[in-house]
Amino acid sequence: MEVIMTLGRRKTAVARIYLKEGEGKITVNDRDYKEYFPTVILQYQVVEPFNITNTLGKYDVKVNLDGGGITGQAEALSLAISRALCKISEEHRPALKAKGLMRRDPRMVERKKFGQKKARKRFQFSKR
Repeated sequence: MEVIMTLGRRKTAVARIYLKEGEGKITVNDRDYKEYFPTVILQYQVVEPFNITNTLGKYDVKVNLDGGGITGQAEALSLAISRALCKISEEHRPALKAKGLMRRDPRMVERKKFGQKKARKRFQFSKR
């Protein structure tokens, strides 16, 4: 099996992954994913696509994560893994789609407007 390269995004976080057959090692920025993502919730979010498709321990994943915060990075990685599993076998797609893992979260930070403090917050108005 050749190496499968996919991309996942969330807010400003970008996850580029390289998936190949192996014994289930997930390496994020040259570190183990359990070391990179300290909380159990984020670790679960990363391996969730493998749990749903019953492929946990069958593939090695090498990840380059960039930008955003730790939660956005975990969600971007989850999307990238889901896309890679769909490239391997289209049979995985309905199960992953039902759990909402094939959808890119479109929410982004709204830009700051000029003449205002933040995106929507205004400077204090004084009548007199």
